[in-house]
Order: sequence, then C-alpha cells, then structure tokens
Amino acid sequence: MSTFPNSPKLLKGGIVLIDAENGRVARIISLQYNPESLTRSLQVQAAGGEGGNRSEAMRFKGPAVETIKLEADIDAADQLEFPDQHRATVEFGIQPQLALLESLAHPTSAQLIRMNSEASSGTLEISPMEAPLMLFVWGKSRVVPVRLTDFSITEEAFDPTLNPIRAKVSIGLRVLSVDDLGFSHRGGSLFMSYLQTKEKLASKAQRGNFSSLGIGGI
Repeated sequence: MSTFPNSPKLLKGGIVLIDAENGRVARIISLQYNPESLTRSLQVQAAGGEGGNRSEAMRFKGPAVETIKLEADIDAADQLEFPDQHRATVEFGIQPQLALLESLAHPTSAQLIRMNSEASSGTLEISPMEAPLMLFVWGKSRVVPVRLTDFSITEEAFDPTLNPIRAKVSIGLRVLSVDDLGFSHRGGSLFMSYLQTKEKLASKAQRGNFSSLGIGGI
C-alpha cells in the first residue's frame, strides 16, 4: 500500500481479448510494469502515393497505418518473497505469464486439431482460424483494436530448476482501422472512437499564430 494516501492510482497498460460477435471479454492481460517508453509510428495513406498523379496529391485514401512498439519487464522477485501466496511462481517462475503472452501469437491447439480433422475428412473449403479481437489499452483515451505483428522474449535470469524468473518482452502491434475491419465490425467502431478521441484532444491544443513563425501572414 502506498505511504501517500492521496497519491493518484497508477493505471496499467494491457491487452483485452474480446469476442468480436457478442463483445464478451475473454481475457484481460495487464502489464506487470508499465514500459518507460512506447514507440508509435504513422504511415500516411496518400491517394497519389510517392510520385503519383498530381491531381491526387492532396487526397487521403484512408486512415494512416499506425504501429506500436513497446518493451515490458516481467519479474518474479516480488512473488518469490511470499512463496505461500504464489505457489505457481515458485514452481514455474514466470513461465505462466510468458505462456499467456505467447498465446497471442498463434492459434489454439483445439483450433489446429479441428482444422486437421476438417482437412482429413475432405472438407473442400477450410476457413482460416479466427483470433479474438485484441484491444490495446493505454489509458482511457487510448483503447484501440490491434493485431500482433512481432513478439520476442529475452529471458534474463533463472531459478535452480531453469525456470525463467526475469524477462524482457518486446511487443509489436498494428492498429486495425476501418480499412481493415469495416464500419460494421465491433473493432471498426472502436477504431472510430479512438480517432474521434484524438480529434477532441487536438482541439484542446493551443493555437499558433503567424508572429510565432516570424511572418505577418500568408
């Protein structure tokens, strides 16, 4: 418990998995420690492209493609101080947390078995396996649908039975827009809310003036 009762509550970033059809929350994954930095990049979707038609130079063909990169630390030290309360950590180290994050990168074993069964039975058309809708949550103003693009783990310390007890996880995400999901999809609606929130925040920024640019006008 904090020694400062009036200190603000520290919110954690994380990932929420939901069923895109009914909106049911399947899993909430909160980061143990918030990363000290978060890298975002936006690739502009210009209609004309580089060196394209001059008549299209001022036109967008869709929202920018946004990618997010972060590094999260996972450490068993706090749990190992109280082994009676964290038996799983004593037995497996941080493997359960790592396994949970790794599960975002591939289909479930049940999905693979079902696809193999359909292929063996001669099913002509086998649909690709569908993942839950993944939402990246970084405060109340940034709740956005994403797709995992890359994921790496660096295990940095181990217990005597070689269970990892400290690791650094690198996560790459691509924001899914209405171009990817459509307006009727639940994720498309969440993207539009995310975009509209950005527009509201932009309206609160202080307006500039010509004098600050060293000119009298244009």
